Amino acid sequence: MPESGQKTTQGHITDSPVVTAARRTGLLVTLVLGGLTALPPLSMDMYLPALPEVTGALRAPAATVQLTLTACLAGMALGQLVVGPMSDKWGRRRPLLTGMAVYVLATAVCALAPSAELLIGFRLLQGLAGAAGIVIARAVVRDLYDGVEMARFFSTLMLISGVAPIIAPLIGGQILRITDWRGVFYVLTVIGVLLTLVVWRFLHETLPPERRHEGGVGQALRTMRGLLADRVFAGYTLTGGFTFAALFAYISASPFVVQDLYGASPQTFSLLFGLNSIGLVAVGQINGKLLVGRVSLDKVLGWGLGIVVLAGLALLLMTSGAFGETGLAPVAAGLFVLMSAMSLVLPNTNAQALMRTPHAAGSASALLGTSSFLVGAVASPLVGIAGEHTAVPMAVVQFGSALLALACFLGLCRPWRRTEQTGAPA
Repeated sequence: MPESGQKTTQGHITDSPVVTAARRTGLLVTLVLGGLTALPPLSMDMYLPALPEVTGALRAPAATVQLTLTACLAGMALGQLVVGPMSDKWGRRRPLLTGMAVYVLATAVCALAPSAELLIGFRLLQGLAGAAGIVIARAVVRDLYDGVEMARFFSTLMLISGVAPIIAPLIGGQILRITDWRGVFYVLTVIGVLLTLVVWRFLHETLPPERRHEGGVGQALRTMRGLLADRVFAGYTLTGGFTFAALFAYISASPFVVQDLYGASPQTFSLLFGLNSIGLVAVGQINGKLLVGRVSLDKVLGWGLGIVVLAGLALLLMTSGAFGETGLAPVAAGLFVLMSAMSLVLPNTNAQALMRTPHAAGSASALLGTSSFLVGAVASPLVGIAGEHTAVPMAVVQFGSALLALACFLGLCRPWRRTEQTGAPA
């Protein structure tokens, strides 16, 4: 039998005692990892219905308040670059628990922020700390699974974490009925405390000592440089990143588009956001239960990208007046299609990229997350560049990001060439 943590002749990592023990509690591990991946949408989406209120309460323009989203995203992006290599060196538990503790403190301070500038600063710290849950959850999946099994697990995680975007705006809207926007951060603080306790109690170490890296920052940077030199890995990373930009353009702009431009209430916005998240979850399950293992991941990914591009084009035509005066219903339908198709892209880009990097799952996961959140952070202020009274910037960013994602997939991943070389689906 191969030694623990070594590759078999087929290129898969054999089960170590650590991995075997974790798999025995598979459902519990799934729930814990789902909670960790749900934390970013909770941090973002529960706060979304309050954005218009924050502009008034802190006497700041909408573009400044949108920077609170950008700061959190940028923190999550940069934090992953640090936490990912740390988890490859010291294991998954210690960096994760440290990050969760800092997240709780930063979120509590956000609830007390007296100005937009201070709120932006602590949202940045909140994102830096919250990055631990994102990057380590993906690394743990790579520790435990491989190949098609890993792709299916990512789809399962999307089911669990997808509940967060469904309920988060609904919770946020109800919180605003009884208190102000600060109450949202108090609730997030409590959620952070509970999740930290669950991780401490139930998530065991999944990276055995013999598979850890001893290098410092220099070694981590060299590892990441080597990963980015892999054209195919870089292609999947950029494909996922630009797709996430289209997703975050929706997250950042939709509160103003739906509430200010179309006159919907915070509760109506929350309902529409929840419906879109249901589409995201449902298509994710179609991907994981029906498509993965029957259709090549690259083929599913390509179809998903095509749908996202077409939905982005339709939204651009509607919001720019090409079809005359367009109400909320057609725009909401376009956003539903765009959001749902994300589930054919994001889980499969993660799986395809991580399958190429069993030797450095933490660093690879960090690069995947960082690219997504950095591109998303850039997309956030762009959607508000023309003010609060037009949805055209949102649609332009979504359509442009989708086109870039498709170009990276076709130009860098080149799945048809790998199929020809191996004689099997990529």
